[in-house]
Amino acid sequence: MAKSRGEFSSTFGFVMAAAGSAIGLGNIWGFPTQTAQNGGAAFVLVYLVLAFFIGYPLLMAEFVIGRHARSNPVGAYRSIAGGKTFVPAGYFGIIVAGLILSFYSILAGWMVAHAVEPFFKLIGADHLAAWVVDQSNITRNILFTSLFYVLTIGIIIGGVKSGIEKWSSRLMPTLIFMMILLTIYVLTLDGASDGLEVYLLPDFNKITDPQLILSALGQSFFSLSLGVGTMLVYGSYIANKENLVYLGVFVTLADIAIAFLAGLLIIPAMYVAANAGTEIFDPAGNLISGPTLVFQVLPELFNSMGPVGIPVALVFFVLMSIAALTSSISMLEVPVSYAVDTRNLQRQHSTWVIGGVFWIISIILVANFETLFGMVVSFTTQYSQPLLGLIICIFIGWVMNRNSILEELKKGSPTVADSIFMKVWPVFVKVISPLLIILVFLQSLNVF
Repeated sequence: MAKSRGEFSSTFGFVMAAAGSAIGLGNIWGFPTQTAQNGGAAFVLVYLVLAFFIGYPLLMAEFVIGRHARSNPVGAYRSIAGGKTFVPAGYFGIIVAGLILSFYSILAGWMVAHAVEPFFKLIGADHLAAWVVDQSNITRNILFTSLFYVLTIGIIIGGVKSGIEKWSSRLMPTLIFMMILLTIYVLTLDGASDGLEVYLLPDFNKITDPQLILSALGQSFFSLSLGVGTMLVYGSYIANKENLVYLGVFVTLADIAIAFLAGLLIIPAMYVAANAGTEIFDPAGNLISGPTLVFQVLPELFNSMGPVGIPVALVFFVLMSIAALTSSISMLEVPVSYAVDTRNLQRQHSTWVIGGVFWIISIILVANFETLFGMVVSFTTQYSQPLLGLIICIFIGWVMNRNSILEELKKGSPTVADSIFMKVWPVFVKVISPLLIILVFLQSLNVF
């Protein structure tokens, strides 16, 4: 069955694909500004600890379920003993993954548009350069959202080895290389040292601040792309010879490393922008984050650089587009894997149909942006992801047969039964991780 479904042909290819799924736009602007607002290196330290306490155990749960069942979330719950009552959660995960893709593709389209802008500037087509970065223009938004869907669909049609693995293995090293080059360049500019100080020097007085801990908790959970089934589906394509414990560590470390590298780029860049006269703080005195940062503050920084700002802007927004694409392909693969595995449909046809359905939802969001966009973002990321993550923990911690879990882990690690991992991980997925996820969920409901 594994062969007919396809599987990753190398450890490197899988780690790049899984890390690519985890590393998206949220990592590149979310993690750095969260760090700057919550005690600098103190936040980083708490985040590192919690990424392994909440992120890694849940990531391993998805890998184990996926490879054991060799199926999508719905098929996995159906095929594993005791999982029938969890099937609705599998369907819900597929829907949430698609909804995330729907709003994410709009943001990603903006990234592609900003990557195109420097080309128009270079050829003197200033009117086109202004048009492609006009976020209020519905035609422009539909065009670039559609272009991003075509890129995503094109990769997924290729399947696991020739599509997801092939392109992740190319795009992720390119992303890392471009981030390193751009970081080195930004660190040479006036004002960068102030940002570096904010980012790296810890304020340990804040390390016990409940808000800092909860923010780090939320970031660690969301940054690994957990809950909606992307890692479960990728896990279903892992060869039996692979050591799942090590793969989980590699993916978690890759995610953390690139989030940290993003901080080394974004925070100094913001202070460089401030040095050039750009406002980087909101009215409440916090560093600007989210779309305002990426689409207002940083373009102003690039413009202040003179002629060199054009290629720097090009590199940055191509980098952001790559980060978006490696995440979007994992989101689309979740419903496509359901169509191929459970409905026995042909991959190429299913990808176009499913991609088309979520493209329509994206267009509805574009046309009703002020009303619907924020609502869909909140529903999927603040409420649905923690809930789905909690369900996965309950299933693997309390329902799935322990011997089945152990046998799955033994396939790539015969001595895992006697390891520290098997003494610690079950406790986390049964008790600690669910409690931490509930804390994140309660925070999202503004309970405290």
